Amino acid sequence: MPIKIPNDLPATEVLNNENIFVITETRALTQDIRPLKILLLNLMPTKITTETQFARLLGNTPLQVKLEFLQMATHKSTHIDEQHMIDFYKTFDEIKNNKYDGMVITGAPVELMEFEEVNYWDELCEVMEWSKTHVTSTVHICWAAQAALYYHYGIKKIKLKEKLFGIFPHKVEYKNSMLLRGFDDNFMVPQSRHTTVLREDIEKIDELKILASSDETGVYIVTTDKGRQIFVTGHPEYDTKTIQNEYLRDKNAGLSIKMPKNYFKDNDENNEPINSWRSSANLLYSNWLNYFVYQTTPYDIESIH
Repeated sequence: MPIKIPNDLPATEVLNNENIFVITETRALTQDIRPLKILLLNLMPTKITTETQFARLLGNTPLQVKLEFLQMATHKSTHIDEQHMIDFYKTFDEIKNNKYDGMVITGAPVELMEFEEVNYWDELCEVMEWSKTHVTSTVHICWAAQAALYYHYGIKKIKLKEKLFGIFPHKVEYKNSMLLRGFDDNFMVPQSRHTTVLREDIEKIDELKILASSDETGVYIVTTDKGRQIFVTGHPEYDTKTIQNEYLRDKNAGLSIKMPKNYFKDNDENNEPINSWRSSANLLYSNWLNYFVYQTTPYDIESIH
């Protein structure tokens, strides 16, 4: 089934070329079906790239998904044409009375700042509180996972000695999790962050369960009992060359950056990167949409509470 996205969204052409089944709003009006309403709070500076990454994953299931985009009104995006934000994004005031089957909150390049120093922190807290009663299941990615664990449970982030950067092996800890159904016991995940959360802090919270982790990178997926809130510390949505682009950006800027681990063929940066996480990333979002959204959300979306 297709993913329903706004007419003229730049991601449409990219996804069509990849054989991702995309349907525009105009065509969707002719179909008598209630799509899952998914809200993407996009905090990344690379708006179009991030839109495409998540649309690709959310469009790879038998379910019809309507994807909407949310921005922070208290933060002005500087890496994207203003008209794009006007055309495709809404503010919280515009959607706060709506209900959504699912929501994704992306990472953001602000992890070395204290949460309260981020200029949209208060607004983000309002959105996270709102999600508890207006969204069936919310997935928080990377920095957003740390922010949500801090907001909801008071779990503090810890600064790492050096950037965690590359593709790392992870393991399934809780084998009965529907979110990880079909996963291999070991799987690869992109990581790109300067901070982390500690296992011992998470294990103190009875409501939280650790589903997957890595000996090198720590906790990877944490969830509440029924998956109403899901916290993902890595970037499974990354494209094949996202890590390469980050590496070259920092290297060309003269920043101290090590070559990403387990990424380039033969660990030689002159070789092409190898995508070793695509299948697990698709499976993660397919499981989320099926088991934690579609089979959980009420048919009458206004019944979400």
